This record gives sequence, C-alpha cells and structure tokens, in this order.
Amino acid sequence: MATPTPNSLPQLLEKAAARARSENVFGPVFTSGATLDCQAKASAKEAFYQLSFESGKLWASLVTKDRWLSQSIEADLVHTGDKLEDLLSEELADLGHIGPAPTFEHYRSEDKLFTFRSIVPIDPTKFTDPKSAETAAIFLLAYEACFRRLGDMDTEKE
Repeated sequence: MATPTPNSLPQLLEKAAARARSENVFGPVFTSGATLDCQAKASAKEAFYQLSFESGKLWASLVTKDRWLSQSIEADLVHTGDKLEDLLSEELADLGHIGPAPTFEHYRSEDKLFTFRSIVPIDPTKFTDPKSAETAAIFLLAYEACFRRLGDMDTEKE
C-alpha cells in the first residue's frame, strides 16, 4: 500500500522553491504535485535537482535522461577517488547542516532517468515546521554544490 502524500508537502516544497530561487544557482524552478524541480543552470545536457516525496520519505536528487552526463559524473568520481557521501557531507556542513553523512542511491529508474538521490532527514509529520523547509532547501543546495563540479554538470567552469 502506497504511503499517502502529506497535505503539508506543497507548502514545504514552495518554501524550499523560494529559497532555491533566491540563491540564483539554478535555472527555472517549479513545483508539480509531490516534486520540486530545479533545472541545472549550466549542465552540458538537461538535468534537474529535485525534492520529491516517495515511499513515505522526502528525497533530494539529481536526475537526467542523458547517460553520458551520468557517466561523466561517475568517471570524475573514479578518477578523483572522492566519495559522494563525503562530498555531500562537506557541502551540507558548509550550509550549516549538522547530522550524519547521507547515503546515496544511484540507478536508472523505470522511466529511464539516471538518478542520484539521498533521503532528506525530515519527519513527514513535521513538514509544516519552518526548520523542515530549511533542511529541505539545504539538501537541495548541497546537491547542486556537490554535483556542479562533477563531470559535465558545469560547462561554464572552463
């Protein structure tokens, strides 16, 4: 049985969207249903940073249809020896988040999107708490800062 989407999710996503827009690190930012999408600003191919609610959890993600973009990120990680958990933890700490290193999932979804994602540690019953919206926005911004430097995610870096 699917977990119902909390009624407070749209409010949380709108607050996170406002913060995302104010940081000016994304392209267009929009919400739709249980998802906040922020277009990657300078990626070689189309990619989106997302907050989405699935299976009773809020997720921060980077998604792209482009296999080569996903592989360019993977190749950078192999060449540098960096771990995504460590890179994301550093970005979260820089943004003031205190907590354990998030874990990552990396896969190709049923709708053929290459996805990197982590659980945002927020209790869905507390989505109306302003701290929850701030934590969600921080995870989204940390994802952007973490992935911007990897692969072909920032064509302006050269």
